[in-house]
Amino acid sequence: MTRNSPPDSPPTSSTRGHFDPIASTYARHRPGYPKTLIHWLVDRAPGRRLAWDCGTGNGQVARLLAPHVDQVVATDISPAQLAQAPALDGVAFRRAPAHSSGLATASVDLVVVAQALHWFDVQAFNREAQRVLRPDGLMAQWCYGGMETGVASIDAEISTFYRDVVGPYWPPERRHVETGYRDLPFPFERTPAPAFSMEAAWTLEALLGYLRSWSATARYRQATGHDPVTDLAERIAPPWGPPSKPRPVQWPLTLRVGRLRPHPGR
Repeated sequence: MTRNSPPDSPPTSSTRGHFDPIASTYARHRPGYPKTLIHWLVDRAPGRRLAWDCGTGNGQVARLLAPHVDQVVATDISPAQLAQAPALDGVAFRRAPAHSSGLATASVDLVVVAQALHWFDVQAFNREAQRVLRPDGLMAQWCYGGMETGVASIDAEISTFYRDVVGPYWPPERRHVETGYRDLPFPFERTPAPAFSMEAAWTLEALLGYLRSWSATARYRQATGHDPVTDLAERIAPPWGPPSKPRPVQWPLTLRVGRLRPHPGR
């Protein structure tokens, strides 16, 4: 399979305007995270009392966490994204920046950040996470890599679309997703993690909706008045086959997991 550069994530900082105009499109067309990842994280947290989903967007991770912990606090800075979040038992959605959660010190068992870290003031967020995590509390940060359809011609067209068509419209924070966050600080004791991927079976319409949920696509449309996905659809329709035919799509995740260890002498 060929790999396309990944799309970006929901807004959680001053860059929230990238997604406010397409919050409903984002909620409808983004792939879901694997339940196996959530199970793996919850099983390794020191408790199941409280989880913080920072940069929750429309609550994709919060809804997966809810059945497994007593309480989830899900924060985001974007009112438009939070408006798309469903009412869930055991989940409190709050508008708050990543560096100021409002949570009590040493109260959180698990902090998760899904495809959002690159929007944060990372140093300030890390300090807040270190404050709210209990000893041995678990931090998990991830982003997703390129989409893989298994059809080389389709993947090549999407890669060209990402790079050459909407490429100039990506915000600068995109570089951190492309590098898998390896240049961003991570002041937690690393915990080895297995490989996880998001997977979906999508029709052509679902795929095109996903491409329209990219912030760069929205900015292209705003600047030019033209929907670039329409042109792409004409090129990938022949190799796709019947539009209603579901095809498997996969996004490998890049995952960083670590624990808060008390400093000696404290």
